[in-house]
Amino acid sequence: MDITNRLRAALLAALALCGTARAQMGSRPRWTETQANEWASQQPWLVGSNYIPATAINELEMWQPETFDPSRIDKELAWAQSIGLNTVRVFLHDLPWQQDPSGFKKRIDTFLAIADKHHIRSLLVLFDSCWDPNPKLGVQRDPKPGIHNSGWVQSPGAGALADTTQYPRLEVYVKGVVGAFAHDKRVLGWDVWNEPDANGLGNYKQMEPKDKVVLVLALLPKVYDWARSMRPTQPLTSGVWKNDWSDPKKLEPMAKVQIEMSDILSFHNYGKPDEFKERVASLEQYHRPIICTEYMARARSVVSRSPTQRWHALQHGRSVVHQRNYSCKMTRTRHVFDHRAGEYLVYSPDEIIPR
Repeated sequence: MDITNRLRAALLAALALCGTARAQMGSRPRWTETQANEWASQQPWLVGSNYIPATAINELEMWQPETFDPSRIDKELAWAQSIGLNTVRVFLHDLPWQQDPSGFKKRIDTFLAIADKHHIRSLLVLFDSCWDPNPKLGVQRDPKPGIHNSGWVQSPGAGALADTTQYPRLEVYVKGVVGAFAHDKRVLGWDVWNEPDANGLGNYKQMEPKDKVVLVLALLPKVYDWARSMRPTQPLTSGVWKNDWSDPKKLEPMAKVQIEMSDILSFHNYGKPDEFKERVASLEQYHRPIICTEYMARARSVVSRSPTQRWHALQHGRSVVHQRNYSCKMTRTRHVFDHRAGEYLVYSPDEIIPR
């Protein structure tokens, strides 16, 4: 982001936060540190996975009525329960709501019932800035062999993000979903936006809005407001994932919004154990519960080191959610992020050997 865009982003963030203070007069306010830590004291050690069934390539294929697969979900969450997982992080999408709000709510309820049967609670993700920016309802494309997340789609898509006339329907979606489950004990929390300042992942740069990060920065505080207006009993969060969090004065505008508007803090880290420890330490200064909602990436952090990160998290009373989808036949998330056809010669569960 160049200097002009940085200044513009900082101004938008400041204006958005001022607007948030006014909007929260009729909403549940952000939890205090005491409230957040009291909530955490009532939780078990949370350990889980980002989840999508093996039969779905993306959020749309998971949630559309034609491909929603309760029996598969039941089977896979039974596996998750058998290895001790008690949490799943699950991505929703605005388009199934636009298509059929009542049906979408029923399918979410069905999913929550299946997860609850297996003593698993769900962290529900409302929006996501990663991968394909042009989501479309209907039959989804087939996965590309060897390509990480070859069919994952953003929410909202580029068209909706760049068109402020669509924001009212996004507001209806957020309020509708959060409002329907605002007091549901099966819901662990609300991850309002996954990696909001992600831009151009997976060779999609040319398809992204020119000022994508600036647009998201202006919209993100509103999403927090919309969710809080439903007065949920569960915490709101959005995971910081890049740049420097060690000094509040060094925070990028997006991370500042994420940290200052979240009830509990969450983060992503794909580095080695020492970097993981540093990231945890940098967030502890905010005196709020911390959940790592994504980690483990082949070639960036060796999978066999993940027990070290889990042990460090346990020692510090932190929770962890594996990035690798528990079942990933369709999403191909077992492949590394930059995995492109022909780029790697040998793949095994614990190593990548470049050509």
